[in-house]
Amino acid sequence: AGAETVKRAVELDLASRFQESLVCYQEGIDLLLQVVKATKDEAKKHRYRGRISEYMTRAEDIKKHIEKEKQDGRYHKQIRIEDNATGFSYEKVFQEYLTEILSEVWVEDPYIRNVHQASRYSLYNFLRFCEMLVKGPCKVKTIHLLTSYDEGSGRSQQISGLEEIQQSLRNYGVTLNIAFSSSIHDREIRFNNGWMIKIGRGLDYFKKPLGRFSIGYCDFDLRPCHETTVDVFHTKHTKKM
Repeated sequence: AGAETVKRAVELDLASRFQESLVCYQEGIDLLLQVVKATKDEAKKHRYRGRISEYMTRAEDIKKHIEKEKQDGRYHKQIRIEDNATGFSYEKVFQEYLTEILSEVWVEDPYIRNVHQASRYSLYNFLRFCEMLVKGPCKVKTIHLLTSYDEGSGRSQQISGLEEIQQSLRNYGVTLNIAFSSSIHDREIRFNNGWMIKIGRGLDYFKKPLGRFSIGYCDFDLRPCHETTVDVFHTKHTKKM
């Protein structure tokens, strides 16, 4: 398993997918260190240690490269989600950016709207996103939402739903600030630890479940997705709304 993980790390490294490569190197090194501990053959131990040393040096170089890109404001990672792909719950997409210093989040999405629209579950998706933030390991205290008003009769239900989320978050010590704009078009999420995530479809990239008792209805890692692109950047200064 350690050899396969390191092999994957090398492939990602050659493809310049450095963040993913670093994770695989670290996991592979940990697995190989366990092998060394269990190996009694001194010659094999020596070979393993030599390889591990090489991988550790490369992982450290990648870490320095990523840090420099972050400092220079040039960090960019892209994830392509194919149509009907699974395994892209909010936890999988956002987890590595939810560091302990994260305390404030800005969400710009024009379609956090009525749950009764035929193809949208945007209010529920926003609620699910907030639940992820509450669970941590970050210590989020403030969430800012900028969205647009629902059209027609859906507006009152949209406002009612957002106010209910706002009240529920307050019970967990989190303040939700809600603002509306008629000209908003961009979809982006910013964290005050410097990370910025842009998703082509915003938070609404999951497909409608086939039924209330179908696999993927509750577990969003098993829910098929619409085709979209996730772009991740790191910036020194997080824009305020």
